[in-house]
Amino acid sequence: MVGGRVDEVKTEYSKDDVPLDPRLAEVLLQWRSASFFPRDSDWVFANPVTERPYHQESLQKTQIKRAAMIAKLGTDIGWHTFRHTYRSWLDETGAPMKVQQELMRHASIQTTMNVYGRAMTETKRRANSQVVGLVFGPNSQESTADAGSATVQ
Repeated sequence: MVGGRVDEVKTEYSKDDVPLDPRLAEVLLQWRSASFFPRDSDWVFANPVTERPYHQESLQKTQIKRAAMIAKLGTDIGWHTFRHTYRSWLDETGAPMKVQQELMRHASIQTTMNVYGRAMTETKRRANSQVVGLVFGPNSQESTADAGSATVQ
Protein backbone atom coordinates (compact mmCIF):
# COMPACT_ATOMS: atom_id res chain seq x y z
CA MET A 1 0.00 0.00 0.00
CA VAL A 2 1.64 3.22 -1.16
CA GLY A 3 -0.15 6.50 -1.79
CA GLY A 4 -3.49 4.86 -1.11
CA ARG A 5 -2.97 2.23 -3.79
CA VAL A 6 -2.50 -1.50 -3.42
CA ASP A 7 0.11 -2.38 -6.01
CA GLU A 8 3.04 -4.63 -6.75
CA VAL A 9 5.81 -4.57 -4.15
CA LYS A 10 9.15 -2.92 -4.81
CA THR A 11 11.33 -6.02 -4.41
CA GLU A 12 10.90 -9.76 -4.01
CA TYR A 13 12.01 -9.37 -0.38
CA SER A 14 8.91 -7.27 0.25
CA LYS A 15 6.75 -10.33 -0.46
CA ASP A 16 8.27 -12.35 2.40
CA ASP A 17 6.30 -13.11 5.53
CA VAL A 18 6.86 -10.86 8.51
CA PRO A 19 7.36 -12.53 11.90
CA LEU A 20 4.79 -11.19 14.34
CA ASP A 21 5.56 -11.33 18.04
CA PRO A 22 2.60 -12.73 20.03
CA ARG A 23 2.51 -9.60 22.21
CA LEU A 24 2.11 -7.37 19.19
CA ALA A 25 -0.45 -9.75 17.67
CA GLU A 26 -2.51 -9.49 20.86
CA VAL A 27 -2.44 -5.68 20.80
CA LEU A 28 -3.49 -5.66 17.14
CA LEU A 29 -6.33 -8.11 17.81
CA GLN A 30 -7.57 -5.95 20.67
CA TRP A 31 -7.40 -2.89 18.42
CA ARG A 32 -9.33 -4.64 15.67
CA SER A 33 -12.06 -5.85 18.00
CA ALA A 34 -12.57 -2.28 19.27
CA SER A 35 -12.40 -0.62 15.84
CA PHE A 36 -15.11 0.11 13.29
CA PHE A 37 -13.57 -2.57 11.08
CA PRO A 38 -13.37 -5.86 13.04
CA ARG A 39 -13.68 -8.35 10.13
CA ASP A 40 -10.73 -10.44 8.96
CA SER A 41 -11.04 -8.87 5.51
CA ASP A 42 -10.84 -5.30 6.89
CA TRP A 43 -7.73 -3.15 6.95
CA VAL A 44 -6.23 -2.87 10.43
CA PHE A 45 -5.99 0.93 10.40
CA ALA A 46 -8.73 2.00 8.02
CA ASN A 47 -10.04 5.52 7.52
CA PRO A 48 -13.68 5.51 8.70
CA VAL A 49 -14.69 7.69 5.74
CA THR A 50 -13.05 5.71 2.93
CA GLU A 51 -12.78 2.29 4.64
CA ARG A 52 -9.28 2.13 3.17
CA PRO A 53 -5.90 2.72 4.83
CA TYR A 54 -4.91 6.30 5.51
CA HIS A 55 -2.48 7.89 3.05
CA GLN A 56 0.98 7.87 4.60
CA GLU A 57 1.60 11.51 3.65
CA SER A 58 -1.56 12.59 5.45
CA LEU A 59 -0.64 10.64 8.60
CA GLN A 60 2.83 12.09 8.58
CA LYS A 61 1.53 15.66 8.37
CA THR A 62 -1.40 15.38 10.76
CA GLN A 63 -0.26 12.85 13.34
CA ILE A 64 3.45 12.06 13.31
CA LYS A 65 4.76 15.62 12.99
CA ARG A 66 2.27 16.85 15.62
CA ALA A 67 3.34 14.11 18.05
CA ALA A 68 7.01 14.92 17.36
CA MET A 69 6.38 18.60 18.14
CA ILE A 70 4.62 17.71 21.41
CA ALA A 71 7.54 15.44 22.34
CA LYS A 72 9.95 18.26 21.39
CA LEU A 73 11.68 16.12 18.77
CA GLY A 74 11.42 18.70 15.99
CA THR A 75 9.63 18.35 12.68
CA ASP A 76 12.23 16.39 10.73
CA ILE A 77 10.53 13.07 11.44
CA GLY A 78 9.07 10.79 8.81
CA TRP A 79 8.55 7.16 7.95
CA HIS A 80 12.26 6.54 7.40
CA THR A 81 12.94 7.81 10.91
CA PHE A 82 11.10 4.73 12.14
CA ARG A 83 13.06 2.51 9.78
CA HIS A 84 16.38 3.97 11.00
CA THR A 85 15.28 3.47 14.62
CA TYR A 86 14.19 -0.11 13.97
CA ARG A 87 17.51 -0.89 12.31
CA SER A 88 19.42 0.63 15.24
CA TRP A 89 17.42 -1.44 17.69
CA LEU A 90 18.03 -4.60 15.64
CA ASP A 91 21.74 -3.83 15.82
CA GLU A 92 21.51 -3.28 19.59
CA THR A 93 19.96 -6.74 20.02
CA GLY A 94 22.94 -8.28 18.26
CA ALA A 95 20.81 -9.56 15.38
CA PRO A 96 23.03 -10.89 12.58
CA MET A 97 23.33 -8.61 9.55
CA LYS A 98 21.50 -11.09 7.27
CA VAL A 99 18.55 -11.17 9.69
CA GLN A 100 18.52 -7.36 9.78
CA GLN A 101 18.54 -7.23 5.98
CA GLU A 102 15.58 -9.58 5.75
CA LEU A 103 13.58 -7.86 8.48
CA MET A 104 14.23 -4.50 6.81
CA ARG A 105 13.10 -6.07 3.49
CA HIS A 106 16.21 -4.95 1.63
CA ALA A 107 17.25 -6.74 -1.56
CA SER A 108 20.85 -5.73 -0.87
CA ILE A 109 22.71 -6.03 2.41
CA GLN A 110 24.63 -2.89 1.39
CA THR A 111 21.43 -0.86 1.80
CA THR A 112 20.98 -2.23 5.31
CA MET A 113 24.57 -1.48 6.26
CA ASN A 114 25.22 1.80 4.46
CA VAL A 115 21.91 3.64 4.44
CA TYR A 116 20.53 2.44 7.76
CA GLY A 117 23.78 1.60 9.54
CA ARG A 118 24.38 4.24 12.18
CA ALA A 119 25.35 2.80 15.55
CA MET A 120 23.98 4.25 18.78
CA THR A 121 26.41 6.45 20.71
CA GLU A 122 26.47 4.22 23.81
CA THR A 123 27.26 1.17 21.66
CA LYS A 124 30.14 3.04 20.04
CA ARG A 125 31.48 4.11 23.45
CA ARG A 126 31.26 0.57 24.80
CA ALA A 127 33.03 -0.87 21.73
CA ASN A 128 35.73 1.79 21.93
CA SER A 129 36.25 1.14 25.65
CA GLN A 130 36.64 -2.57 24.97
CA VAL A 131 39.36 -1.86 22.39
CA VAL A 132 41.12 0.55 24.77
CA GLY A 133 40.88 -2.18 27.42
CA LEU A 134 42.73 -4.52 25.06
CA VAL A 135 45.52 -1.95 24.71
CA PHE A 136 45.87 -1.23 28.42
CA GLY A 137 45.43 -4.86 29.44
CA PRO A 138 42.96 -6.75 31.59
CA ASN A 139 44.19 -5.26 34.89
CA SER A 140 43.70 -1.65 33.84
CA GLN A 141 40.85 0.31 35.34
CA GLU A 142 38.72 2.99 33.75
CA SER A 143 39.50 6.52 34.79
CA THR A 144 37.69 7.76 37.89
CA ALA A 145 36.54 10.70 35.79
CA ASP A 146 33.52 10.01 33.64
CA ALA A 147 35.63 9.39 30.53
CA GLY A 148 32.86 7.33 28.98
CA SER A 149 30.87 10.45 28.28
CA ALA A 150 33.70 12.42 26.68
CA THR A 151 33.53 12.93 22.95
CA VAL A 152 36.30 14.18 20.69
CA GLN A 153 35.33 15.89 17.46
